[in-house]
Amino acid sequence: MSEAPPSGPAEQRLSWDPRRKPCIPAITVDGAPAHHSLRALLAGADELAALDCTSPGENVAVIEHLLAICFASGTCPSSDEEWRAWVVGKRSLAPAAAWLARQPDDSWDLFHPTAPLLQNSQLAADLAESGTGTAQLVIEHAGDYNQHFDHHHLELDNPLSAADAFRATLTQHVYGPYGRARMPGKRLGAKVTNLAAGRLTGRIRVVALGQTLGETLRLNLYPPDGPGDWLNTSWTTGDIERRTFTEKAKPRLPRSSADLHSALGRSVLLRADRGPQGQVVVDRVLIGAGEILELDPDRHLQDAVFSKTTNGLKKPLWPSPSRALWQEAHALYSAVRDDRTGLYARLRSLPYERTGTGAPYQLWAVGLLANKTLPLTWTHGAYPYAPGMAAHLYRASRRGSDIAEYIARSLKNAAILAAETAFPAMRGADEAGQVARLDARWAFWPAAEDPFHELLDEVVDRGPEDDDPVS
Repeated sequence: MSEAPPSGPAEQRLSWDPRRKPCIPAITVDGAPAHHSLRALLAGADELAALDCTSPGENVAVIEHLLAICFASGTCPSSDEEWRAWVVGKRSLAPAAAWLARQPDDSWDLFHPTAPLLQNSQLAADLAESGTGTAQLVIEHAGDYNQHFDHHHLELDNPLSAADAFRATLTQHVYGPYGRARMPGKRLGAKVTNLAAGRLTGRIRVVALGQTLGETLRLNLYPPDGPGDWLNTSWTTGDIERRTFTEKAKPRLPRSSADLHSALGRSVLLRADRGPQGQVVVDRVLIGAGEILELDPDRHLQDAVFSKTTNGLKKPLWPSPSRALWQEAHALYSAVRDDRTGLYARLRSLPYERTGTGAPYQLWAVGLLANKTLPLTWTHGAYPYAPGMAAHLYRASRRGSDIAEYIARSLKNAAILAAETAFPAMRGADEAGQVARLDARWAFWPAAEDPFHELLDEVVDRGPEDDDPVS
């Protein structure tokens, strides 16, 4: 194992522990902003409405990490029946916080010299030569090889706070796009430069949202797969046999639910420094290839909504640059209505007693839009769900999407007719450009989203007794 670069005398070594440091932004049930450590977040999860990270993907990545901690600590239901009891009875997640407090400090130090949290210390020798500024760590900053699309440059001197770097590292592990690492492979092997797509890259991740963070975590927990306490805290710790970089990676089967939700999809190494006010910051970063998992759709993709491509291939619903996410909301409701196992079957089994207007739960769909190796933007949307109303909501979302498609086709036909009327002598080569100038679909699709959500909200408010609220 390569040694970490020197950081001064041992007594001056920088350390940072997310169990104790306020590192996760959230919103309280009263609407006030708050920052919590991982322990405080789990201990007071029912006093928080939701996470409030810098991007939808970062929120998902933090939820994934919290789920992994719950599984590793045994704070999870043992059966679907117990899961319902946990959700209805609002079971406390404080045992996960207590378990976290008992873990060795060395396992939770973001800047440990040989086993840094979430990182691969084997990159240490290369960090000195090939490390860059922090731009490559944050997915929203990552563009082409040198100049990033939001004007962050690889060598830009823009240190990140330890908290920001911690959350960005979590996001890299689950959403990092494929491509070429910005480092040589002469020490660890050439394959360290081949970045594979992260576990959630290229598909829509669906998170069931409750009224509090605690309820959200309980909704997304499930009877564990495999033994507990297989949390990935560092590349070089634990008895998991990690891949090497001298040959093509062989995907490994996750050993447990904790292993799955904390898998290290990247080799990352962060360099710590002191900021101008003495705070701990990250000033240099190196990223290489990480683990590749062999995922079983039934065991490891319980939230996935499967759809067919134009050539008949069945795959999890994917983010599309040409089709708004809300147009696929009916696929989520179809899963709740029809799936016999997994997240959606459990959601369908929940009891529901109406106590007012509004849906008790939301189905939050999140995806990362990318052009090959270039991340573009996050796409996401939350769709209301009330138990017993999956069929109603499916019908409303399906018909709402169909109506929008009909209007869009009409607008295109109108643009064609307008172009032929206004420019009767236009050449065939000019037709597409003239039609595009008059095509109002670019304004229609964004404007149609709010009425679509209003339709779904009205369906929920009318209740299951209204057999055809769509009309």
